[in-house]
Amino acid sequence: MHTRIKICGLTRSEDVEVVADAGADAVGFVFYPPSPRYVTPARAAELARSLPPFVSVVGLFVNADADTVRQALASAPIHLLQFHGDEDDAFCRQFGRPFIKAARVRPGLDLLQYAAAFPSAQALLLDAFVDGYGGGGAVFDWSLVPAALSRTLVLSGGLDVDNVGEAIRRLQPAAVDVSSGVEAAKGIKDAAKVRAFVAAARAVDL
Repeated sequence: MHTRIKICGLTRSEDVEVVADAGADAVGFVFYPPSPRYVTPARAAELARSLPPFVSVVGLFVNADADTVRQALASAPIHLLQFHGDEDDAFCRQFGRPFIKAARVRPGLDLLQYAAAFPSAQALLLDAFVDGYGGGGAVFDWSLVPAALSRTLVLSGGLDVDNVGEAIRRLQPAAVDVSSGVEAAKGIKDAAKVRAFVAAARAVDL
């Protein structure tokens, strides 16, 4: 199994270069204005120009209207959409682009029912539930993920170099997604942490 790695919340060209050089499979740009990691679609297009071939660009949205998503798609080379708000399956699939849907995991959330509500999603992204939107570096209780959940999973929520290996071994996700766990400050990535995270995730695949 080759676990894909996405580094999210990039805002600087030097960080994009580090992430690509470290061997990440995808980069994430946050198109949610309240986030400290927010970038405009024009800025995302600028940053994406320094990416080598075969590194995917993911656009993250939270309760954006359809026009906002379309404008971002017209401006930036987005390969995959990532929805973190209250969007339903019909909204997410209307753009003719593969998408993943985030589930904010907490006791009482029926993940099987949630997954069934998004039949068009390429994967389900599991994140920690916090007030507002965004994981905030919090780890959720991995035991809340039912064994019967057969959907392709992307694991997020408080991942860092110290726990990503265990997370992959326990949940065997198709991909892991990290933001705050490889940062020096919000929106500013730490090159050493990025490299260490990618190496720790890759070590499980060996």
